[in-house]
Amino acid sequence: MTFIDSLNAAWRKNASLLCVGLDPDLAKFPAHLQGKSDAIFEFCRSIVDATADLVCCFKPQIAYFAANHAEDQLEALIAHIHAAYPDIPVILDAKRGDIGSTAEQYAIEAFERYQADALTVNPYMGKDSVDPYLAYPDKGVILLCRTSNPGGSDLQFLDVGGKKLYEHVAEIIARDWNTTGQCGLVVGATFPGEIARVREIVGDMPLLVPGIGAQGGDVEATLNAGRTAGGTGLIINNSRAILYAGKGEDFANASRLAAQASRDLINRYRN
Repeated sequence: MTFIDSLNAAWRKNASLLCVGLDPDLAKFPAHLQGKSDAIFEFCRSIVDATADLVCCFKPQIAYFAANHAEDQLEALIAHIHAAYPDIPVILDAKRGDIGSTAEQYAIEAFERYQADALTVNPYMGKDSVDPYLAYPDKGVILLCRTSNPGGSDLQFLDVGGKKLYEHVAEIIARDWNTTGQCGLVVGATFPGEIARVREIVGDMPLLVPGIGAQGGDVEATLNAGRTAGGTGLIINNSRAILYAGKGEDFANASRLAAQASRDLINRYRN
């Protein structure tokens, strides 16, 4: 099953557009996990097990693992998700972007070493830097378009021939790069007007939407701007507000309650 097929199935089965971002910060872990050699794996596995029936996908951010020499725990975590919850796809958030020969190695890392179902990619070096990821037709390639950080406007709002740069990126990806139907775009929840514009350009292409929760994105505005006619099309990421909802040994239950509240809030505005 391709990433897009898995995503469509998870949207339906779990009645959810929620993506739980796995950004493990050791300083925020409960006391009983502090100092354990596999604390990152244990923490993330507990979150996954508590929320798997509430999400459409999980999104581990590679920097949080690599900075702590925990790449082996990332491998184990993705393997656990695939074994225990084979219907839930995994997006590896790495935002890779480099020349073709290096991109080939990044693609091997993401899709063969880590076995991710999709990868976030920076498109700003052009299509030849993205082609190595597209060479895996069953995988998703989710490209940066309109990011949620305030400084994104420094470049993404530049005028290029009468349109904004982010609009041009959305247009060429939808028109020229997505020939195999495996692309998605990153569009931040902090800019619902731009979500609506991207949706207008790309049709039903999946949009990964960060910025909900701790970053303050408006759920209702995001759904009104970006959902497809069928009430899907969005992968709405929530990380910190779910991961760190609890501080004690019952942290995973607190995360479940936060994830359930987030999913239900999203579903209130789906149709």
